Amino acid sequence: MFQNNQLDPTSNTTKADDSIIIHGSDRVPNPTLGTIKMVEETLSKMSEYPTKNKLWRALPRQIQYPSLKVILEYLAESNKVVFDKNNKIVWLFSENQKLRQLKESSKSVFAQ
Repeated sequence: MFQNNQLDPTSNTTKADDSIIIHGSDRVPNPTLGTIKMVEETLSKMSEYPTKNKLWRALPRQIQYPSLKVILEYLAESNKVVFDKNNKIVWLFSENQKLRQLKESSKSVFAQ
């Protein structure tokens, strides 16, 4: 449709490789796959359920906070994380050892 860095005639945006730039001063973050994987790996290895700020500070490479928020929205939509009532991030993906232990120690409601 439109090549990178070309103006879309139907809107007031330009699509660049790393982000969509809205003409003016606002930027909408568009994180790369490598950045998303870095956040996923960090979350899956953490021993506690972090807040957004704690996760942001624990990342091995610095990213912008708005990018982290976009990544967490994506992970929530893909059912890899949920947020508890204290806004802590709970990693749900199948490799979560805490969740696996909870499943193994819980009793089934259904008779087999």
